[in-house]
Amino acid sequence: MLQPKLFLYNSYHYVITSLYVTLLIVLISCENNSLDDLTRYIEQIKTEQKGKIKPLPEMKQIESYLFDPKGLRNPFIPFVPFKPLKPILAQDGKNNIKPDMTRQKEVLESFPLDILKMVGTIKFKSNLWALIKVEDKLIYKVHIGNYLGKNYGKITQISINKIELTEVMVDHSGQWHEHQTSLALIE
Repeated sequence: MLQPKLFLYNSYHYVITSLYVTLLIVLISCENNSLDDLTRYIEQIKTEQKGKIKPLPEMKQIESYLFDPKGLRNPFIPFVPFKPLKPILAQDGKNNIKPDMTRQKEVLESFPLDILKMVGTIKFKSNLWALIKVEDKLIYKVHIGNYLGKNYGKITQISINKIELTEVMVDHSGQWHEHQTSLALIE
């Protein structure tokens, strides 16, 4: 039984060796020791007209300037002596308008009014609630009497299309006053 396997191995080896030898003979016969084509190509490239490189543009002469600070004002000293501004203390305005500072602030009072968006309403037990979306994609429900925004904005009315607020703000003279504003429904 060893004989047929050995015979197959030897036959296979003989065929592979024959193919290698044949391939080697073909390659040797195709070899051309002449480099005439390559030499002609190199000579042709050398004789072709070469491109010209544009010369660098002339540098313009810039006049030097010597700064002489004599007689000039120091730019780091202000014209008028600096006086810090006095903070305006809010006072009770006419009709005793002022926010309730003892009240605990609600969640939506920590956001400016311009980033709060009304996205809808819900009617629950005959009360209309508004849905407010905050920048971080959270939605809160609010009703009349809740507060929104940084200016103590109290919700006074909710309709299907908007929320009306009364904000309490300080004017330039330090007096508290009420300001009516609204938040419209975002389509």
